[in-house]
Amino acid sequence: MRESSFAHFFEIVKAVRKGCPWDKEQTPLSLRTTFFEETCEAIDAISQEDPAHVKEELGDVLLNVVLIAYLFEEKGLFTVDETINAITEKLIRRHPHVFAQSEGKSQVTDNIVDNPEKVKNQWERIKENVEGRKSESVLDSIPEAFPPILRAFKMAKKAAKSGFDWNSLSEVKLKFCEELAEMHDAFIDVEQMYDYDGSHPLSVIPKTEEQKKAMGHLEEEFGDALMCFINYARWLGIDPNIALQKGMKKFESRFRYVEENMKNSSIDMDHKNHMDMMEFWNRAKRMQ
Repeated sequence: MRESSFAHFFEIVKAVRKGCPWDKEQTPLSLRTTFFEETCEAIDAISQEDPAHVKEELGDVLLNVVLIAYLFEEKGLFTVDETINAITEKLIRRHPHVFAQSEGKSQVTDNIVDNPEKVKNQWERIKENVEGRKSESVLDSIPEAFPPILRAFKMAKKAAKSGFDWNSLSEVKLKFCEELAEMHDAFIDVEQMYDYDGSHPLSVIPKTEEQKKAMGHLEEEFGDALMCFINYARWLGIDPNIALQKGMKKFESRFRYVEENMKNSSIDMDHKNHMDMMEFWNRAKRMQ
């Protein structure tokens, strides 16, 4: 049943590619954004724990995967079947603790692979010694297309796995305080240069070389503080991406409540009505 379902689906994909003006124009490069957006929508559906929505969004992701692979097949570079065969072989190769015929058997150093960490260590050995994926740096495997926070989190974990890490949570806290202090010092330089009074967001455009240098330094120090804060999350056992998603969801819910109640009260959304907005904001907080 599964084979016939995929065969029918694949025929539909090919028909759409040949018959739809939009699909005819697509290339692997043009589908990158669509693929990314559909993946994000699938992640949202999973986070919402909505099975019907998950099913729909995973179908959209599958469509993008198969369509992109088919575009390469059209060019004679590789086929959809080869894509499926490649991942099947990889699954077997990287799971010698599951498949007796796995090529990865030679890298099994522990007869009992009974936890995720052992599995990941085994994967690394198989990638390097069986698949020949040797690299100059452990960071080479992190895609540059990852969103910045995800990429920073992956970099921090890879570096820590290589032994480049703090010795305790207290050291992480101290380092974060140091980075905040350095960011503050960089801000002081900008504040003095612009005679900034702190009454509005700092959105001035640097004009002189000194201003550009000062703003560049502030940006750099802010980045260091962010990177350290992401490492802080790692030490706390928190995924910063998930934490930020929760924070944004909370903010969105409260802000929408403020918008709705300001409108119902015939009060303009304007900074001069800041106290009214904060009253509704605090009310939204109490309701959550």
